[in-house]
Amino acid sequence: MKHPTRIQVCTVFILLLLSCKKSGQEEKTGTNTDQSRHPNIVLIYSDDLGYGDISCYGGSISTPHIDKLADEGLKFTNAYTTAATCTPSRYSLLTGEYAWRTRGRGVAPGDASSLIKPGTETLPGILRKSGYKTAVVGKWHLGLGDENGPDWNGKISPGPLEIGFDYSFIIPATGDRVPCVFVENHHVVNLEADDPIRVSYKEKTGDWPTGKENPELLTTKWSHGHDMTIVNGISRIGYMTGGKAALWRDEDIADKLVEKSTAFIRKNKEKPFFLYLATHDIHVPRIAHERFQGKTDRGPRGDVIAQLDWAVGEITRLLEELDLEDNTLIIFSSDNGPVLDDGYRDRARELLGNHRPSGILRGGKYSALEAGTRVPMLVKWTGHIPPGAESAALFSQVDILGSFAAGTGQSITTGQAPDTQDQWEALTGKDRQGRDGLVQEAIGSVLSYVKGDYKFIPPNPGNARITWGPDIETGFSGEEQLYDLRNDPSEKKNIALQNPGLLQKMKKELDSIIHSGK
Repeated sequence: MKHPTRIQVCTVFILLLLSCKKSGQEEKTGTNTDQSRHPNIVLIYSDDLGYGDISCYGGSISTPHIDKLADEGLKFTNAYTTAATCTPSRYSLLTGEYAWRTRGRGVAPGDASSLIKPGTETLPGILRKSGYKTAVVGKWHLGLGDENGPDWNGKISPGPLEIGFDYSFIIPATGDRVPCVFVENHHVVNLEADDPIRVSYKEKTGDWPTGKENPELLTTKWSHGHDMTIVNGISRIGYMTGGKAALWRDEDIADKLVEKSTAFIRKNKEKPFFLYLATHDIHVPRIAHERFQGKTDRGPRGDVIAQLDWAVGEITRLLEELDLEDNTLIIFSSDNGPVLDDGYRDRARELLGNHRPSGILRGGKYSALEAGTRVPMLVKWTGHIPPGAESAALFSQVDILGSFAAGTGQSITTGQAPDTQDQWEALTGKDRQGRDGLVQEAIGSVLSYVKGDYKFIPPNPGNARITWGPDIETGFSGEEQLYDLRNDPSEKKNIALQNPGLLQKMKKELDSIIHSGK
């Protein structure tokens, strides 16, 4: 046998060394690329939280855990939900489509059928295609079941699992609507077969007492529209009977949502995950756990803000404990602007003090004015977003789908998510301009248009204030309205008459967006 020469041995050794080095470089590069393109994603979506409600946006109620996200990440001053009410804003967030494009996507009743149909391109669906495990925990309010609505006593489908979520633990609609039960995946939690649930939004069902007939049984009094079936001492919207073992205790809702969220994170800590935590706080009824009652001097509304802050702290603390903080992108925002009296006498207005839920903005929930849709938004991604940064980029929640599709290298199915844009650079703080323009939806599907520094509100014959209780400016007027948001964020000076050219341009652009379908 002929032995190899010294040159041949050296050549083979060098080739092996280069091969090993190249393989190691590829593995390392692949890992880094995967981590930078596929961070864990936690989207914490609060309810009815105003632009001025948290302390890092000027609020007087202490929110240290939420403020920490701002200290360690990016604070947006020009971020918007798509609507001033919850169902349409949630629809747009998950589908990348303005909810107003099709009728029937306003605030959904508690027994509505699924608004997001199977086969629709969704945010969780996009991320699941990228290898993410996906979960929704908390308030849903996008309907459940087929065209007949949900079967509360059987398999509830379609729902979140049919549109891209791997796990679901939800409040079916809102805390002030029946049925007051949790749904986990396809079934009501703790439902007993011999005590079936019956629900009606048309007429009283069963013999359970109501707030209207039995006010002496109430621990929280209703002010308007919430005088039907009493559950846990609180009368709700809608009638129900049955399912006694499945009923929630309002004081425990925040704890239960944190429990389910942290369990999902622990279970999926070894793989990319997406958690959509849609908190009940600070929606009515505002019933904090006993350990938060009296936590603030602003009554129940202040106490549930403190409870919301605690929940954020529990999620971020767990990410640190599991050493996931550096590879988790956290978004914190709200579904629409603030409201004080939204159906219960919880003294929110009387105990407001110097706290200003809308900050310097006018309006609130339901409104076409800025406080209806301009919301707090914080984004933290350690090592990728500089701490303590601030951005005035124009950003819409409808772009979260398009941004994460781009960020994870996914394409969007043709014809789906027509209004979303890739704003990944703005979301992560690299682009400080953001969108060119966006559409806002107020109650009654009244649309307005923000473009750059300016905002156009078309004429509308509606009332100047909400008439049924909340006492909020609607922004509706018989005149065309144009505002310079950079110099007049409070929308005090209508400059339409002084700027006819700009007014006509914005009118045409809004009309084009409405009729172009994207």
